[in-house]
Amino acid sequence: MDKNKVALILGIVCIILTIAICVQVKTVEDAEKEVGKNTLSANGGLRDEVLKIREKYNNEYKELEKAELDLEQLRAQAAANNTVDLQKQEQITKINKLLGNTEVSGKGIIITLDDNREVSADEVLNVSSYLVHYNDLIEIVNELFNTGAEAVSINNQRIVSTTGIMCDGNIVRINGEMVGVPITIKAIGLPNVLYYQLIRTGGYLERMKSDGVKVFVEQSDNITIPKFEGVYTHDYIK
Repeated sequence: MDKNKVALILGIVCIILTIAICVQVKTVEDAEKEVGKNTLSANGGLRDEVLKIREKYNNEYKELEKAELDLEQLRAQAAANNTVDLQKQEQITKINKLLGNTEVSGKGIIITLDDNREVSADEVLNVSSYLVHYNDLIEIVNELFNTGAEAVSINNQRIVSTTGIMCDGNIVRINGEMVGVPITIKAIGLPNVLYYQLIRTGGYLERMKSDGVKVFVEQSDNITIPKFEGVYTHDYIK
């Protein structure tokens, strides 16, 4: 079969799988909401159902990843003997890295944040200032991207254009997944620029440190940031 036809077929398969995964994600979210509304006796069965749905979603996501890998290999083979196609393939690969669709590695910085457990409510007026909050993460991520970071992750959750960093009671959720302290933020970019911008006098990290939060920043020549594991959804753009 012609390679272009195979690539087209695989592309269609990817689209179908993506739609299926979106439906599964919506189903999981609805089921989880329902779990919180019912009694404990009903919750047991609902949680089992949620786990089954999540397992099915994970299996379908693995199939999507395999189809995407096969499509990528076919594109590379089809472009091998054509300079124009090769340039397009390189451009697609670069765009996927920027969008978060592939794992990336490079130089950058690693920021570690942790609550200060050495203080108690009896010792300070506002113990909340000694804790890491979701808005702290938003401020740091924005500063990293504004300073030139090309890829950022928080506790191995890739930060992309659709990422939500939200507070759910005492829990922080990123891309819908719960994350807890210690928080590890990885950023790929020019290490010196990122490092000195983030630790500068009067900067956000310095204010967090002065408030009592435990803050550590280091440069690294070998940082790996995973791909975005979610699904891009757009309701309004055409």
